[in-house]
Amino acid sequence: MCCFRVATQPTLFWRACIPGGVARPRSIANLLNKPNACYSAKSRDILIKHFINIVKMSSSKLNPRESGAYIVEHAKHVRILPAGIEKLTQEIVEALIEKRIAVENFSQHELHPNPDSKQPEEYSKAADWVFVLDTLNFCFWTPDNYTKYKVDGYTGYFALCAAVKRAIKEGVDVITPKFYSKIDLKTLENIFRSDDGETVIPLLQKRLESLHEVGKVLIDKYGGSFENVIKKAEKSAVCLLNLIVEEFPCFRDEAEFAGKRVSILKRAQILVGDVWSCYRGQGLGYFNDIDQITMFADYRIPQVLVHFGSLEYTSELMEFLKTDTILENGDPREVEIRGASIHIIEQVRDAVVKILKEQHPEISLDNVNSIVIDQYLWDYRRRHNADLEHIPFHKVLSIYY
Repeated sequence: MCCFRVATQPTLFWRACIPGGVARPRSIANLLNKPNACYSAKSRDILIKHFINIVKMSSSKLNPRESGAYIVEHAKHVRILPAGIEKLTQEIVEALIEKRIAVENFSQHELHPNPDSKQPEEYSKAADWVFVLDTLNFCFWTPDNYTKYKVDGYTGYFALCAAVKRAIKEGVDVITPKFYSKIDLKTLENIFRSDDGETVIPLLQKRLESLHEVGKVLIDKYGGSFENVIKKAEKSAVCLLNLIVEEFPCFRDEAEFAGKRVSILKRAQILVGDVWSCYRGQGLGYFNDIDQITMFADYRIPQVLVHFGSLEYTSELMEFLKTDTILENGDPREVEIRGASIHIIEQVRDAVVKILKEQHPEISLDNVNSIVIDQYLWDYRRRHNADLEHIPFHKVLSIYY
């Protein structure tokens, strides 16, 4: 059973996500006092203690949106600029009007799965494919060359996608937990072999450990399929997010900041977002609260935010970033950059929705959220790489992004 807070206006309620897969608002008293013949008095006391501990932990940890606001409020190295947020908002509105932002963009990419509901087996396998990609979606750069690792000419995340698709074509069962839960380092290295035959994908050992970890959980608890994790969330993106973080430790992207436990959850959120995008927000990808997912705070989106003038670094931080010094995961400067990114995109999202409601009622708000805004800005950085490369980005060797 997991318990988490869902922010609503103007109240805050608890949602319980229990083993039966039902996620719904409930009062704590009702949840604990509801008779259940299966429990002895002793087991009930243990359940109550466990539930209270969950509540304490949940109440002390901020969700990503709350974390972004809290981090910005206590930041010492970054500043949010309203004029830049307005400029970025206009960019997003124009992109939506011109249909440059669309949920279909994910599945239309040649390296991503494109599930067909008329083919049940392939439809289900797409979820496992996305899960493997996002389990390994971290750190594609090396300190001496940011684009050295290439597969079929692709760099970064798309090099990962190309390697996985190549393995599938070669008959390697790379998206099946029974295979990757026991995969050895040599086999994994061959799957992710680079174009030059020499460059090894960064943090290979960590990737091996992550695959072993998540594969074992899927086999032991979810019948060897990530589809079953999605179904357990009962169409709640927030419940799925919490299940991912609870069940798979390698997705727990959190930090201590200014006396609070903050949640960034880049890979966990992008996994939820990719499932939604892959299935175009329908069927297995339908979530009734997808708007609760924030952007995916990495090291590239901040370049775009600085470019649009919505994010500003202190002169000290800017000079530090120019030195290419590698930061430790959890360093206050790293947390501030990532938290500010979340906060800015949430502000942009809210402003975009307001403008569309008032000025463009013909545009459906169903697929207007922080996920598609993040995807657009991530692609924007790649398209305008030459214009943005002079803006330094923070560097962290981490499994979280």
